[in-house]
Amino acid sequence: MTIPPFHTRPATPRDVDAILRLITDLAIYEKEPDAVKTTPELLRKNLFETPFAYALLAITGTSEAPGNAIGLALYFFSYSTWTGRPSLFLEDLFVTPEYRNLGVGKALFGELGKIAKEKNCARLDWSVLKWNQPSIDFYEKKLGAKPMSEWMGMRLEEEGIDDLSKFVLEAKPSNTAA
Repeated sequence: MTIPPFHTRPATPRDVDAILRLITDLAIYEKEPDAVKTTPELLRKNLFETPFAYALLAITGTSEAPGNAIGLALYFFSYSTWTGRPSLFLEDLFVTPEYRNLGVGKALFGELGKIAKEKNCARLDWSVLKWNQPSIDFYEKKLGAKPMSEWMGMRLEEEGIDDLSKFVLEAKPSNTAA
């Protein structure tokens, strides 16, 4: 079988519609089709204006004659107090079904590895759904990734974040004698 040509590159603001399509396809794959709340405006703001996160795309064709986006790696940086260095956190990786097992995922991870090295990251972390055995197999067998069985993911969503306000300490006047 001949592997069709593809290349990877950092996403640009022109790619917002393709990024949103891939995010929506990922949500459908993960059995959460109604979970996508992002918009082109939010992607443009948070990936390219602020930016809070970054995206890599896999594109059919060559860089001189590009085609369609077939893969996405969306990531951001965190910091490890234990290593004293940054970590790259892969929020989402998705390859369209017809391009799986052709090296697209490996190419995206290769680019993430280059970025992590350039930024002196001590770690590259991500999460995977427990039922997603094809991805788990890819991560463990092809990449040599190790599951972190001692750690459990935790999350607060908007209401929980709002509820944190009850823990904010109010400034108290000091009792200094004049």
